[in-house]
Amino acid sequence: QVQLVESGGGLVQAGSSLRLSCAASGRTSSIYGMGWFRQAPGKEREFVAAVTWSGGTTVHADSVKGRFTISRDNAKVLLQMNSLKPEDTAVYYCAAATRGPIMALSNRFVYSSWGQGTQVTVSS
Repeated sequence: QVQLVESGGGLVQAGSSLRLSCAASGRTSSIYGMGWFRQAPGKEREFVAAVTWSGGTTVHADSVKGRFTISRDNAKVLLQMNSLKPEDTAVYYCAAATRGPIMALSNRFVYSSWGQGTQVTVSS
């Protein structure tokens, strides 16, 4: 079992930056990849970005390419969010998957462990 704890959310103005962090513990040796998803009120949970645990290969949703960057730092996965927009407002969740391939990591049903979520609010 993998435990995940997110941090770094908050209230910011449009155009600002935030960095989210997700700390993984437990059976981290079983992790193939980690992902960030977000869910706005009344909407489906959507994929944001993912990174492989060993090789550092990344994939980003088209809606955040060029603005958000996912990376791994030891047992943490970071999401650097720049040029934030009001439509980025959501609860952000990190998740761990024990199998790939990398392109499957955009599918939320691949993930077996989820964090509790952190709120990001971007005001206009």
